[in-house]
Amino acid sequence: MRSVIDGLETPHPLGLAMPAIYQDDEFAMRWISAFDPVLAPVFCTLDNFDSYLDPQLAPDDFVSWLASWVGLVLDENWTTERQRQLVDEAAELYRWRGTARGLAAHIAVYTGIEPEVLDSGGYGWSPVPGGQPPGDESWTVTIRVHEADHIDPDRLERLIEAAKPAHIVHRVEVIPG
Repeated sequence: MRSVIDGLETPHPLGLAMPAIYQDDEFAMRWISAFDPVLAPVFCTLDNFDSYLDPQLAPDDFVSWLASWVGLVLDENWTTERQRQLVDEAAELYRWRGTARGLAAHIAVYTGIEPEVLDSGGYGWSPVPGGQPPGDESWTVTIRVHEADHIDPDRLERLIEAAKPAHIVHRVEVIPG
């Protein structure tokens, strides 16, 4: 019988799982073996499921789905290797989210440029529900990006807005290279 995927044999023939009385029946074995080529891709996928969850091993079209699991939107213009790298580093990026280190790492992964992040060190919280949000103009973070000719400034702004704490004011300085 021809397989659904040429050359793919089932790793788990159904006939071998049948009770002995059916294994002795030639018609039953031929009938049940008709399902083997259809189920072979399913069994192979399930046998290798852990590889689908590793961004470095997953099929190319599966990487964007993995990215959605961790709330990432991948740039379709990036190479597959770069997309895999971002998904692979997502947990570490989120671990440092809201810090100067996390902001620098986030920008570096998305732009390929190591920024300089200067943080004023301000922090705060609201002690009452529904109270005034913390922060003022003195709490700032300055991002210096060198040789950023290929970076879309609007996209960089959106990236920083998403990665920094909401109550911190930011400023971007693009230093020509």
